[in-house]
Amino acid sequence: MATLARMGDGFVPGLDLAEAFYHRAVAPLIEVPHAACLLGEGSEVLGFDTPRSQDHEWGPQVQILLKPEHVEAVQSRVRKGLPPDFDGFATAWYSLAAGTVTHHVRVMPLTDWIVQVLGLDPRGGMDSAAWLGMPQQRLLHLTAGRVFRDDDGELTRVRRLLAWYPGDVWAWLMLSGWHLIGNTEPLRGRCVETGDMIGVRLLTAKLCRLAMELAFLQERRYWPYDKWFGAAFGRLAASTVLSPLVETALSGAEPQATAALREALLWLGGRHNDLGITAAVRPAYGPFEVGINGGATAG
Repeated sequence: MATLARMGDGFVPGLDLAEAFYHRAVAPLIEVPHAACLLGEGSEVLGFDTPRSQDHEWGPQVQILLKPEHVEAVQSRVRKGLPPDFDGFATAWYSLAAGTVTHHVRVMPLTDWIVQVLGLDPRGGMDSAAWLGMPQQRLLHLTAGRVFRDDDGELTRVRRLLAWYPGDVWAWLMLSGWHLIGNTEPLRGRCVETGDMIGVRLLTAKLCRLAMELAFLQERRYWPYDKWFGAAFGRLAASTVLSPLVETALSGAEPQATAALREALLWLGGRHNDLGITAAVRPAYGPFEVGINGGATAG
């Protein structure tokens, strides 16, 4: 049986709560093959929940995914057999989606749930446009979290299909990142030259964000939406090197900020070479030149 381990402040991470809730309170009510998991939305799915998270949409919860013909019977058994509380947590709590107090054992067919989350079923194949049009947070809804049981292995198969981009899509995303950095770098330098420090800070923040996104891509990790972007970045191997450089760049002090940005981008360039997916190019920093009427002018 799964037991609950509380943190020093007494808080139970949502994934641990869900796993214990499933094994001890929900699983005994289900007699047919199924998958059980906590995926989808919520800071707890990403492992970022804290005591503050308990103020909305947080509590004992689990998704039960099974064949359509079993849904109604399992829903009935859960509704009748679920205890009113679990280890001190109410099993029925306010749902923003339903607008009422209800239990949060979501019982539905696997295919319906996948399409509800993604808008499509990846088992039918996804072309490059479908991959590029899918927000990374949506992909995290299915690839993050935790699976507690998967009798036929189908949920696990879907998670593997979505684990990372196909090679050509991955390469295109990294190319796009470097292209955006290349377009932004000279603008920042010009703002420094003219003393436009507001412009400098705005462009510095943009470059830092683009560099951090490249770090996610290089490590084959999806990034979450803005609230958890920085926290998720801190879990990357690259953060050991890049975090101090990003902090220095964002401090606004010159020339240290420019030097930190250069070091970060050169390091990312070397790291790209280490991936071995393109011909190696020696990372270097140089003056920006604008071609005007066939000539070259430093910008």
